[in-house]
Amino acid sequence: MPYLWMLGGSLAFATMAALARALEGKCDWLVVAACRTGFAMLFAVLLAKAARARLVFWRPRSLWVRSLAGSVSLVCTFYALPRMHVSELMTLTNMFPLWVTLLSWPLYDEVPTPKTWLCLAAGLTGVALVQQPHFANGNFVSLVALASSISTAVAMLGLHEVQGIDPRAIVAHFSTVGLLACSLLFPWLASSEPTAGLDQPAVLFMLLGVGIAATIGQMFLTKAFVAGPPAKVSVVGLAQVAFAVVYDRLLWGRTFAPLTVAGMALVLAPTAWLMLRRETEDVSLASLGEEA
Repeated sequence: MPYLWMLGGSLAFATMAALARALEGKCDWLVVAACRTGFAMLFAVLLAKAARARLVFWRPRSLWVRSLAGSVSLVCTFYALPRMHVSELMTLTNMFPLWVTLLSWPLYDEVPTPKTWLCLAAGLTGVALVQQPHFANGNFVSLVALASSISTAVAMLGLHEVQGIDPRAIVAHFSTVGLLACSLLFPWLASSEPTAGLDQPAVLFMLLGVGIAATIGQMFLTKAFVAGPPAKVSVVGLAQVAFAVVYDRLLWGRTFAPLTVAGMALVLAPTAWLMLRRETEDVSLASLGEEA
C-alpha cells in the first residue's frame, strides 16, 4: 500500500504541475501559487482541528527553517512552471536528495564518499544535457528550478530537526507561510493585471484543480511515508517525472531528443541510488545497535 499511495501522490503532483503549466497566459503565476498553498492551508487546518492537533506558529525556530525554505521552493517552482516543460521541471526539482547529501557535510559532518561525488557530478551533467537547448536560446529559467531543488533540500533538513509536532500542524505552518510569501511578492512579481482571467469559469475550474491535486498529493505522500520505508517510498515518488512526460506528450505533443532523455536519466538514477543507499546505512546502523 505505501507504494500505491506514493504512486497516487506522484500522479496528483504531476497533474497539479500540468494544470499550472496549462494556465500559462490565462492567469498570473503568483495567483496559481497562492491557490495551491491556500487550499493546502485550509485543508491542513481543518484536519488538524478535527484531530485536535495543536497548531504552532512562532516556535520552534527549526519549523521556520522548513517553512521559509519550502516557501522559496514553492515560489521558484511556480515561477518556472509556465516557462519550461513539466517533465524537465519535475526532473530538476526532484534532485534535492543530491543537495541533502552535500549539505549534510557542513551541517552534520557527514563527509561525502567518492561515489556520492560521482552521483553529484552525474546529476549536474544531466542538468546540463536537459537544459542545453534552453541555454543556447538564452533561457536560464532552469536555474530557478535548481534553486527550488536546493531550497527543498534545506526544507527537508529543517523538517529533520522538528520533533514532537503533528504533521498536520507542520503542513498548516508551511502553507500559511507560503501563502504570506506569495501575498508579499504580489507588488513586485505579479503582472500588471494579476486578476486577469479570474472571471473565466475554465480558469477558476483549473485553479480549483491545482488546489485539489496539491492537497491529494500531500495527503497521499504523508500516508505513504507513514506506512512504508522512507527511502524506497521516495524512489517511487520519482514516478511523477514519468507522469509529467506523459502529460508533456499528450497535452503539448512534445518529443524528447536523445540527449534530453540521457540527461533526465543522469539526474534521476543517482538520486534514486542515494535514497536507497541512505536507507541501507540506516538499517545497518539499527542492526548494529540491536546486536550491541
